[in-house]
Amino acid sequence: MALMIARRLGSTVFVLFGVVLIVFLLLQLVPGDPARTILGAGATEDAVEAVRRELGLDQSVAVQFFSYLGGLLTGDFGRSLTINQPVLDIILPRFQNTLVLSFAALVLCIAIGVPLGIIAARKQYGIFDRVSMFVSLAGASVPVYWLGLMLIGIFSLQLGWFPTSGMTNPRSPGGGVTDNLVYLVLPAIAAASVPLAVIARMTRSVIVDTMEQDYIRTLRASGIPERSILWKHCLRNALPPIVTVIGLQIGYLLGGVIFVEVVFSWPGLGYQLYTSITQNDMPLVQAGVLFIALVFVIVNLLTDTAVGLLDPRTRRKVTA
Repeated sequence: MALMIARRLGSTVFVLFGVVLIVFLLLQLVPGDPARTILGAGATEDAVEAVRRELGLDQSVAVQFFSYLGGLLTGDFGRSLTINQPVLDIILPRFQNTLVLSFAALVLCIAIGVPLGIIAARKQYGIFDRVSMFVSLAGASVPVYWLGLMLIGIFSLQLGWFPTSGMTNPRSPGGGVTDNLVYLVLPAIAAASVPLAVIARMTRSVIVDTMEQDYIRTLRASGIPERSILWKHCLRNALPPIVTVIGLQIGYLLGGVIFVEVVFSWPGLGYQLYTSITQNDMPLVQAGVLFIALVFVIVNLLTDTAVGLLDPRTRRKVTA
């Protein structure tokens, strides 16, 4: 197990280096001059050139990359071009807000998607199975931003049950948990729609395949109750692929909540990325993408570790 984790950590380092390189090179192709963004459209060419020299933009791309990489290793992500503050001071609070939204959506996905898939598998080809899988397919097909707008129109504007945007009530700073949860309900539902459907369908598929295995038939022939077979034997062997798909959906949530945060004006990393892109603030864009990539890689590492603990065959494949 330790060897498997060590190998995964080694590959993670190379993946992160590749992500840093790709993000840096892609953003080099984005039109616009960071120096002119700082000074404004009316700045003189001499002033622009002075800022370019100060930021190191007059050097070669290779020198700029290794300078940027050295800054990352020391925790220096640069300064925002529009706000003129350290990037970490801007990113970290918003990243925490994104984690709150993603965690709430993930709780909905697991609490609803996994039981839904299990019940649908037990009632295979029944009415509940067909209806639940149709609803999950529809949920996976609906654009997240459209669903968010529909939720706002129905539950905020028409029924008045939930606020339309924001994260907290500005009129009651420091409000209780209940007050803050009201703002979280609709964004979490919108963000959870697609991954919940994927988890439900995958859970159903894995449970159905496992229930058709020969050892399950042997257990049935031995007179063991169907409920005991499902919870003690089938679900235990079906957990590794279910955990894997849940880990993949965590990565989707971190990227998918960008649209949700824009629709609901949620002050998270996605909303900050959208604002930074429109303002051509490249240091903030780079840091935001790198944070999302870092969490995605860490989640994959934790998922592989969890699958290795649940399925010894995975450990043997890695160490072979």
